[in-house]
Amino acid sequence: MCRTGDTRLGAKGARVWIPDCVHVWRAAEITKGYEEGDSILHLRLEDGSLLAYPLGSQLPPLCNPECLSGKDDLVALSHLHEPAVLHSLRVRFLEANAIYTYCGIILVAINPYKPLPIYEEEVIYAYSGREMGDMDPHIFALAEEAYRQMVRFGRNQSLIISGESGAGKTASAKYAMRYFTTVGGGLGDSSMEEKVLASSPVMEAFGNAKTTRNDNSSRFGKYIEIGFSHARVMGATIKTYLLEKSRVTFQAKAERNYHIFYQLCASAALPELQGLHLRGAETFYYTQQGRCSAGTDDASDLDNTRHAFSLLGVPEADQLELFAILAAILHLGNVTIRGRDRHGDGCSVEPNNEALGLFCALLGIEEVQVTRWLCHRKLVTAGETYLKPLTRQQALDSRDALAKHMYGQVFRWMTSRVNRALRSPEGHHTSIGILDIYGFEMFDLNSFEQFCINYANEKLQQLFNLHVFKLEQEEYMAEEIPWVFIDFCDNQPCIELIEGRLGVLDLLNEECKMPQGSDGSWAQKLYQTHLGSSHFQKPKRPTDAFVVCHFAGKVEYQCNGFVEKNRDTVPEELVGLLRASKSALLTELFLEDGDGPTSRRSSGPRSGRPSRRSMPGTQKSKKSISSQFKSSLQRLMETLGSTTPHYVRCIKPNDSKLPFVFDSRRAVEQLRACGVLETIRISAAGYPSRWTYQEFFERYRALLSREELVGTDAKQSCSLALERLLKDPGMYRCGKSKVFFRAGQVAFLEEQRCRRMRAACTLLQQHLRGWLARRRFGRIRAAAVCLQRYTRGMLARRLTAELRRSRAAVVLQKNVRMMLARCSYLRVCQAALTIQAFSRGMFARRLYRQMVQHQKAVVLQAAVRGWLVRQRYVRLRRAVLYLQCCYRRARARRELRRLRAEARSVEHYKQLHKGMEIKVMQLQRRLDEQAQEKQQLAEQLSALNAAHAEEVQRLREEMRWLREDAVHDVQVQQLQERLAELERHSAESHLAQEVEELRQRLAEVEAVKLHLGEERDALIQRTLEQSQDLEEQHQRAARESRGLQQELEEERARYQSLVQEYARLEQGYENLRDEIAFHRQSTLRRSPSSESFLGSESSYLSSMSTAPSRDGSDLQAEGLEERWQSPPEVPQPHPMGDPTPNSAVGQDPFEKAYLLLLGQLNAVTEELARTREELRRSKASTEHEEKKPLDFLKRRNIAEMLGLGRSPEKVAGEDLKHAYDAVQVANKLLVSQLQEEKQHHEEEVEGLHLDIRSLKQLSQQQAALIQDLQQHQSQEGLQHHIVRLKEENWELSQKLEKQERTTLKLQKQLRTYTKQIQELTGMYLRGKGGYRDGGHHPAYPKVGPAASPMAQDTAGCDLCSSSAMKKEATAPGQELGASPIVPSPSGRPQAMLVWRLEDEGRIIKAIITDYCLQSGSEALPELPAYILFLCIRHADCCRDEPRARSLLDAAINAIKRVMKKHSDDFDVVVLWLAITCRLLNCLRQYGRDESCHQGNTAQQNEHCLRYLDLQGSCCSLGALAVQLYQQLVRTAEKHLKPMIVAAMLESETIQGLSSSCPPSHRRSSTSPAHTLPELLQQLGSFLQALELHGLSPAVGHQLLRQLLFLISGTTLNYLLLRKDACSWSRGIQLRYNVSQMEQWLRAQGLQQSGARDMLEPLVQAAQLLQVKKATEEDAGAICSLCTVLSPQQVVKILRSYTPTAGLEERVSPALISSVEKRLQEQQAEGPGQLLVDTSHLFPVHLPFTPSPLHLDELRIPDTMDLAFLMRL
Repeated sequence: MCRTGDTRLGAKGARVWIPDCVHVWRAAEITKGYEEGDSILHLRLEDGSLLAYPLGSQLPPLCNPECLSGKDDLVALSHLHEPAVLHSLRVRFLEANAIYTYCGIILVAINPYKPLPIYEEEVIYAYSGREMGDMDPHIFALAEEAYRQMVRFGRNQSLIISGESGAGKTASAKYAMRYFTTVGGGLGDSSMEEKVLASSPVMEAFGNAKTTRNDNSSRFGKYIEIGFSHARVMGATIKTYLLEKSRVTFQAKAERNYHIFYQLCASAALPELQGLHLRGAETFYYTQQGRCSAGTDDASDLDNTRHAFSLLGVPEADQLELFAILAAILHLGNVTIRGRDRHGDGCSVEPNNEALGLFCALLGIEEVQVTRWLCHRKLVTAGETYLKPLTRQQALDSRDALAKHMYGQVFRWMTSRVNRALRSPEGHHTSIGILDIYGFEMFDLNSFEQFCINYANEKLQQLFNLHVFKLEQEEYMAEEIPWVFIDFCDNQPCIELIEGRLGVLDLLNEECKMPQGSDGSWAQKLYQTHLGSSHFQKPKRPTDAFVVCHFAGKVEYQCNGFVEKNRDTVPEELVGLLRASKSALLTELFLEDGDGPTSRRSSGPRSGRPSRRSMPGTQKSKKSISSQFKSSLQRLMETLGSTTPHYVRCIKPNDSKLPFVFDSRRAVEQLRACGVLETIRISAAGYPSRWTYQEFFERYRALLSREELVGTDAKQSCSLALERLLKDPGMYRCGKSKVFFRAGQVAFLEEQRCRRMRAACTLLQQHLRGWLARRRFGRIRAAAVCLQRYTRGMLARRLTAELRRSRAAVVLQKNVRMMLARCSYLRVCQAALTIQAFSRGMFARRLYRQMVQHQKAVVLQAAVRGWLVRQRYVRLRRAVLYLQCCYRRARARRELRRLRAEARSVEHYKQLHKGMEIKVMQLQRRLDEQAQEKQQLAEQLSALNAAHAEEVQRLREEMRWLREDAVHDVQVQQLQERLAELERHSAESHLAQEVEELRQRLAEVEAVKLHLGEERDALIQRTLEQSQDLEEQHQRAARESRGLQQELEEERARYQSLVQEYARLEQGYENLRDEIAFHRQSTLRRSPSSESFLGSESSYLSSMSTAPSRDGSDLQAEGLEERWQSPPEVPQPHPMGDPTPNSAVGQDPFEKAYLLLLGQLNAVTEELARTREELRRSKASTEHEEKKPLDFLKRRNIAEMLGLGRSPEKVAGEDLKHAYDAVQVANKLLVSQLQEEKQHHEEEVEGLHLDIRSLKQLSQQQAALIQDLQQHQSQEGLQHHIVRLKEENWELSQKLEKQERTTLKLQKQLRTYTKQIQELTGMYLRGKGGYRDGGHHPAYPKVGPAASPMAQDTAGCDLCSSSAMKKEATAPGQELGASPIVPSPSGRPQAMLVWRLEDEGRIIKAIITDYCLQSGSEALPELPAYILFLCIRHADCCRDEPRARSLLDAAINAIKRVMKKHSDDFDVVVLWLAITCRLLNCLRQYGRDESCHQGNTAQQNEHCLRYLDLQGSCCSLGALAVQLYQQLVRTAEKHLKPMIVAAMLESETIQGLSSSCPPSHRRSSTSPAHTLPELLQQLGSFLQALELHGLSPAVGHQLLRQLLFLISGTTLNYLLLRKDACSWSRGIQLRYNVSQMEQWLRAQGLQQSGARDMLEPLVQAAQLLQVKKATEEDAGAICSLCTVLSPQQVVKILRSYTPTAGLEERVSPALISSVEKRLQEQQAEGPGQLLVDTSHLFPVHLPFTPSPLHLDELRIPDTMDLAFLMRL
């Protein structure tokens, strides 16, 4: 149970805080009540020990209830004091690992010294648009609050980030900058965000250094002002304050100089830096004093710095020059100066000093002058000039002053260049400033820098106090509560002490002006002036020091060095040398030194009394450092005063930089110094606890009486309850919408509520336990009665069974005795019969054995003699066969030698007399052989399978033979026995000889048996190996199949990501183009002709940006599409004779071999082309004679030449011969034309490549000119130049496209001629009978009056095709010859729409641009897809592929334009996705892929495309479909995102659960805007839209899976980022909502769609919130439960878990550590992601769904305005 304790001060059981020397504060419990006058308070500490605590003037502070500890806002605590704040911060930091905590308007940030996964881009988007109290405390929440207030009210904002070194100020500032640049993306300049972020590494390199407290400590203050215009980042400005220049020349132990010096030294080996003569950092005096090793990679940091410089627009030359100045500073530190004598009156630089030479060489100044002015000073009097030598120490100080001054000027120049790069030319309307400034510092030795820092913090604290009181006053006035002035510690006297008249700074500046001013005299003036001030003290030690009482404590400052640091003097002579340097950058640095240090040189006579001494400066000396800092601080205060400030206080938890280690002493010191405790004190003085009436009513409903609950007015009910509960009216105030409580009253109400809840729980337990006891008694009584009933029945059944057994025993005995007697008789009879039978059998067997022995001897002799004869015959036969083989081999060898000689002679003859025609025939034969080899490779697989089957059969036969050999072995053994018997019984000599022969044969048989056994073992082993090999092959094939499937999924995901990236780039291009056009219209005056040209140009660019490429891009898209489609099993040849693309893709094991053969075929084709070229060149001499018949053939029609114009009856055998000769001549003609066209094509391709390269150069020039145009909009000449270049670009692009189309048309025409001649030749060679039956040629339709209507339509289609090919032919025969048409064999309509190329725009406008699906119409939703396909069928019939591609490209571009216009309309996106998928499926269903024709009817197969290859267009359509699906997902996400959190977490579907958790101090109590039924209704509307437009259910399942992933990820992210959402009641609510969603899925029939798996993380998160979390067993259960959640998510939920007050204990850190360790062991793949990436898109698969609709049955409504299309 949760401990609350008594909230009354001094009551027994109350928990209080007592001071502690180690932990600052310790909690203790009062064991004895406090009475008035007691001097001792009896306490019990947390470890159980007792303590008598002596009381002083007041009692120790009370502890807050346990339910309030760890609150995200410290102001919400009931008891506001230092120990409560420290305890809450410690609990949140150590137990919940929460580094951010609100304290009123302050965000307290504790440095974890460990990277946390809470700054990803997903977290930024999770906080974007949220109220400050809706999410857990975060720097992003504060940044979002500032951004929202700036956008809403148009007022400038500021983030004031402070803290001591190492607390994380710089990191917090960078996170805030990243948030602003991410949320407010740049307008018109996408690189502005990168520039703003790139300023951080540059500023850190030049202004940050390693200190003992921080590895990346900012040694200057900066104010970054980010400008916004219309909520978009437009630019930024950086202002710096008080750079620590002393670090350039001196570093303490374990500290380093500025990072840039070490970066240069680490990168000294770079070629561009070798001229700086740098070495390791340990070799330079200015970088080796700290003796600190590098903890970072300085070389890579320099690369980041240079990259940031490049982003900021700093040229490479300026960077190198800047690095040269920095290297010169390092070399200056190594300049050695020696004193001339012991008294130190003079000094000199060592002769030939290498460091001095390098310094002068790098800066371009004279070494003699530098040597002179380093050791001397110029003194100017009334009329004379003297040179005074300096002592060695003075010279060293002068050297160091010069180095500091140079670095200061470099830092100022670098800041100005950064501001120049970040400055926006358009300006900004509002801004957000980020102040990253040093916090209050108090060291053992405090000097001038600490004094200025603490002075700045005093000013900031004063501004903070005024802002806090202003907010408090506004809150009280808004609630109409009387404002009572609260006394607070005003630090105005301290500020007056520092900056007032005759203050510390005034006296310091006055002392700096004195000729003999020193630190001691200045200290005496301070004592004389300010000893009477309450904020000024003199230390007891007799030293030159003083003490200032700041708001954070007393600080003692050492006066030593104040005067010199305030002067910041540098020798003017050395500065003059630098101004005269040859370096342009160095001259720029020192040219105008308006704010530089004071000078030591007097350049003219002085007014007043002349003196021989030199004065430190003139009357016109520049401002001192303190004056500059005071004025800049004043300007900063004015800037902050004009903004709405937001405060971030960074806390350093420990000095050892250990992760998640909390040092209470250090934390308290920083809390006191940064003003957090002051804020707590101010809040505690008023009414810190503020709740709305609805929150109070829901939380303390249990404390209200029945009469108060009946009332309808919540405010009146709460007022009545407060009057009854809180007797003192001064403890609370009732405002208009809130009730205000004094400190401690909320704790009192929580205690009352806890008591009431305990009493209610006790009452419930009482009644529940009584009911359980009564129920248990009833169950016991019923069980006893049941036991008795069953026991009595059992006894009765036992008696009955005993009686039955007795009766059965008597009957059994009678039968057994009878059976025994009968068995005895039967045994005697059986024994007698058995003896008789065995006796008779023995005699019979004895006689039989005698007869068998005689017969077996005869058989054995016959078998042995036959076997001997067969063995002799076999030996003879083998010898004869061997002789025949030898003889035949000799004859074959002789024949082979004869054939080789003959072959060589024939080959020589061929080489001597070969001709070009024979070579062409050989190459053609090689092509045929390659085709045969391809077929043979396909047959080898079946041959291998057959061989394998034969091998298995052979092995089986051998096994059978081995079994027969085993039977023979048995027979041999019997023969052995018989031989032994014959040897014993026979004494004849010939029998002994036969026995010996048998033994020899037996040995041979044994040898054969052993040999066969070995062969059998070998065969068995071979069989096993082959089976293992086959099994391995099967496994390898399975693995390859799985790998290919995985590669398919990866390629699909990669393809869709590429499509998405392409769409994004296309959209960016469109935006940039529109913006450029807008700038042109607004800034330039153009003529009407130029405006029209720009309009046409923009439309052309739009089409070119979206249209796919005709060459490489199509091939790549086809390659991607091949992986989408299932490959055909058998490659089909191309209808035109060419191999079909992608036909070799498959899962055949010989795929690689087939691809290799294809490569060889291509090589042979290229060789054939080269041979033909050689043939053409060799026949150049006879070309003139051959051209005559060819020209004749060109002038005549091929049909007339072949005799096709005559009737078939006149065709005779002589005609066939003449036709064959004509075909040969035509072939020669076609070969000649092919060569000419190929040469012409190669020349055109080479020219096009040159044009493409020139186009690329023109495009680059165009981009450069456009960029110049944006910078110089007033120059009209650039505009005309751009117009001219774009005209040339457009003309070249048109020329390129025209050439490509011409090439495609010529290739198609040549294929048509070839196909026509092949068909005619085949028909004539098959015979003459087929021509005499019809009356006209079967390959051509009869066009004329007697022709059928279908033939006439086809002829008209052919006319369209011929016109598309631009043929200048008018005769019908010529038209038919140019473009033959294949009519429908059945005579039915062709299902196509006749259209012309000029009608393309009207078609697109009618079916896409102006298309709108009417809700009441009966038209198909996918009607535009069918119309487009009918037009494509007409282009296919005309064999006009360019026209079809042009139509498809125009359709794709039109759909993209429609989507750009209606991207937020879900129904429109669904409609065009359905249309695109239907068109893609039609192209597949009626295309060349035979696998897609399986579901077609015979009539649909007649409508298939015959001539067009639209594989590239299919890829473009597939990419468009993927883009539409992704746009559909984005549109659905826009509708769902505002509903998810409210419906899944905030809506209270189970009433009463919200009151179990106390409301947040910042969170609004308004009811959620959306509920779960609304969310489910929205999902249902999405699915209905998909079903209405005819999309495949698989697409709907994928969309639902994606949307449920979004819902699950968004809900889980919100749960992880809200601590109050991680509670038991919220887990119940979440699980109920998930179950409702699962029930909705089952009701919709979607339980098998895979969408349920997307909700599993939410289910596990809800179960994690509900399970018990106390013991190690619970930890194991949690680990087994959370299988989908990552370890980071589980640990985050456990750390954020908020226990129910009074009913649960907080989750122990030990349990969390145990769970984290177990989860890391289970999931060893590495650290996971904390937040879910909700922007992730799953790869989509668009299934192939054939259309059951017949194309000839399609009806086109008249409302579509397509009357100009003719239906065939």
